[in-house]
Amino acid sequence: MSVMSKLMAAVYDPVMAATEEACLGEWRSVLLDQAEGEVLEIGSGTGVNAPYYHADKVVFTEPEAPMRHKLEAKFEGLDLPYDWTVEPIDAQQLPFETDRFDAVVATLVLCTIPDPAAALAEARRVLKPGGKLIFLEHVAAEEGSDRLKWQKRIEPIWKVCAGNCHLTRDTEATIREAGFEIDDLKRESMRKAIPFVRPTIRGIATNR
Repeated sequence: MSVMSKLMAAVYDPVMAATEEACLGEWRSVLLDQAEGEVLEIGSGTGVNAPYYHADKVVFTEPEAPMRHKLEAKFEGLDLPYDWTVEPIDAQQLPFETDRFDAVVATLVLCTIPDPAAALAEARRVLKPGGKLIFLEHVAAEEGSDRLKWQKRIEPIWKVCAGNCHLTRDTEATIREAGFEIDDLKRESMRKAIPFVRPTIRGIATNR
């Protein structure tokens, strides 16, 4: 268990509180209202999404022990209207059978996974045909913009300080390349966040 992973678990909720209130809470609520049946969430972190689900069952996965402990502690104070489990699972190697889940949820996690293409391939494998990938991710700024130039400058240090978080990933392209069909996509600035992580995408993609 690294010092950095312990630190990230300790500071994540307080650091993100203003942004959650400004926009993320609303975005999560709208997106996760569309998660039905049995849901798999990858990289659940401290469990911020937990209050927003109305599914039958949610499998929360989090490979980092400090984050997972925060998540489990948070659940002790919540009366959740669905069945749930917490699993110490890496999104790049899911131990679930093919075509199992009705939805897979990825929120602010594909930036940190070492191989997001592998994680999305696994997500597609475990999704039922017609199942939904529900995503909310911060991404690279517009090509040619000053913000993208700054993201590229800052990223090497940021990855070390922020748990392998990448600032310049083109997550929309990675989702499409994994074989998903994006049905709904919104781009919006993540208010009250640090400027170089503000560009976001969110939406629904289908396993056709």
